[in-house]
Amino acid sequence: MKILKTILKILSIIAIIIALLLAGLFAFAKYKNTHYYKFTQTEQPIEKRYTELGEEKVSFAEYKVDDAAIQKHEIWYPADLEKEDDLYPVVVIANGSGTPASGYPAFFEHLASWGFIVVGNEDHNSRTGASAEASLEFLLKLNEDSSNIFYGKVDTQHIGIGGHSQGGVGAINAVTSQPHGNMYKALYAVSPTSPYWGQKNVFGAEWSYDLSKIHIPTFLTAGTGGFDAGTADNISLKEGQGITPLWALQANYEALPNSVQKMIARKTGIDHGDSYLAIDGYMTAWFMWHLKGNTEAAEAFKGSDAEILHNSLYQDVKSNIQ
Repeated sequence: MKILKTILKILSIIAIIIALLLAGLFAFAKYKNTHYYKFTQTEQPIEKRYTELGEEKVSFAEYKVDDAAIQKHEIWYPADLEKEDDLYPVVVIANGSGTPASGYPAFFEHLASWGFIVVGNEDHNSRTGASAEASLEFLLKLNEDSSNIFYGKVDTQHIGIGGHSQGGVGAINAVTSQPHGNMYKALYAVSPTSPYWGQKNVFGAEWSYDLSKIHIPTFLTAGTGGFDAGTADNISLKEGQGITPLWALQANYEALPNSVQKMIARKTGIDHGDSYLAIDGYMTAWFMWHLKGNTEAAEAFKGSDAEILHNSLYQDVKSNIQ
């Protein structure tokens, strides 16, 4: 009987230790997800600076709407907006597949901490750009509503759009195919679904896009991991197609008009699910340059001495930015 009690006591202690370890792992995973920018690998100073959290304290507002797909518009913004008369640039984010804005709030908060109004929604199928259009249209209405905190605070001359995966397709289509597409001043798409998947006999035409219609500075990125890169080297192959293989990134670059500033790059060792976080620093710098006129951020991309060209964490960089 004494031996049995001892064994039960030992098993109880082991169970407690395991439970504590699991709780610790869960707590660390949650912390890492919320503070992803502290764990992102960077090398060069501009990428490092804009990967870090900005100086602005961030507030949040949401507005439920009668739309089964969108459900609500979610807005992260600098807290000082509520007490200042300044105009704030905007970034609209198009969601990745099955990933609503509520699924990655730290990403939105990070961008807002650099002085942007950042807006998203709950759409799980953003590829047409319609839900991004709805969020922008909603914010523009708030800008005209004298009873709302966003009244007269939206800098309508400095609006950008970004998206990950399917959201990259949605961001492109929001610019080229939606009513307010001409209001955007900068585009960023990370791991955008390649043209292969937009063929009629694959995912269908809703996944397609036409980069020749782009009229604004465009930065396209991806990772070199297997899910992003795949093994296929052209659109005709049915096997080995990644989400954003190198051939697609290069084809998309060529499809963009030479009249716009354009750049592509891949971050090494990064795969599809993490690319939007891992390249967040250069995304933020891109919008800081084009929407806020930040000359420091511009040095990451401009000319033959652009920082990204000397960053060993990036490869396959191509640009026409002087």
